Amino acid sequence: MHSHDLIEYLVMVTERDGSDLHLSAGAPPMARIHGSLVPLTDDILDGTDTRELVLNVLKESQRAALEHNWELDFAVHVENLGRFRGNACYVLGRIEANFRYIPDFIPQLSDLGHGATVEGFTRLREGLVLVTGVSGSGKTTTLCSITQAIANERAANIVSIEDPIEFVFTHGERSLIRQRQVGSDTQTFAQAMRSALRQDADVIVVSELRDLETMRTAITAAETGHLVISTLHTTEATATMTRIFDAFPEEQQDYVAAQLANCLRGVVCQHLLPRIDAPGRALATEVMTMNSGMARCIRDRRFAQMPGLIQVGGPHGMHTIDDSLLMLLNNGYIGLESALSHCRDQNFIHTQHERELRARADMAKKKR
Repeated sequence: MHSHDLIEYLVMVTERDGSDLHLSAGAPPMARIHGSLVPLTDDILDGTDTRELVLNVLKESQRAALEHNWELDFAVHVENLGRFRGNACYVLGRIEANFRYIPDFIPQLSDLGHGATVEGFTRLREGLVLVTGVSGSGKTTTLCSITQAIANERAANIVSIEDPIEFVFTHGERSLIRQRQVGSDTQTFAQAMRSALRQDADVIVVSELRDLETMRTAITAAETGHLVISTLHTTEATATMTRIFDAFPEEQQDYVAAQLANCLRGVVCQHLLPRIDAPGRALATEVMTMNSGMARCIRDRRFAQMPGLIQVGGPHGMHTIDDSLLMLLNNGYIGLESALSHCRDQNFIHTQHERELRARADMAKKKR
């Protein structure tokens, strides 16, 4: 039995600096706090509890959709707290759900831990920018931070296509933002993107490139003078390219390679790691930008060479995930185990970190 309503559970999550609430029959309500699952209360929920907690926050049309499709994406707004992205589904005939916290405010890129290169993406006028990472790595937050920064900084007609809408944008002094939700404002991502091309859009934001048609339309829009920003579930720049090309039939891949070499402007791959210096998680990134060498690499589909080009691409604003992890490790933000579990080259991390420790030890001796 449960002794709280859903809103009370959601408040508990935010008070403990959590990101997610999980409601499952046979278990207490669970929160993900700094990456770890912990019980919120001693309440053990049964199927009746989870059904009641979820259905009480759904509209009649949403309840019907859940009954018909057996799963549902939706959003819940809690006054003075923020929005929660909800996903409900049937598990062994019972309704269970997850809720992801979306704060009312959109953080700035610098507050998230991004540097000048990612901030520079906000000044692009055309091309394709991709934010990638696993679920829970902060892709949506970065995507929305880039979008709001564009709206605040310049005159732009921005169309954002989302499933569901999470952060709510505000118009800038010289900008317009239209937020459209798949399933209620449009049938599909691709359909909404084609409409955006006829709506005088300067910037098209797509919450995720989920399928071939959405990818195709995004690339075409980026090629025709629009700035397109979206996300993918990949963990590094090389995997991002492979993921896109694998979605297309083999006979189309040479053409897609030429398109991407022409229109891709940047990829930021991100990971969130537990901090050891304070509560919370630290952002580690791999950032790829375009130069002539990277364009040739993509055009020729020589993706195995991309890490090397990123490694020497510092003058063009690039850095590898290992560079980012090493900086966090040397500054005492993350532990060695976390760095090694997310890096590409463990020997590099070990060698460079030991060199840093020796240099600090030598400096301490000189001071004595």
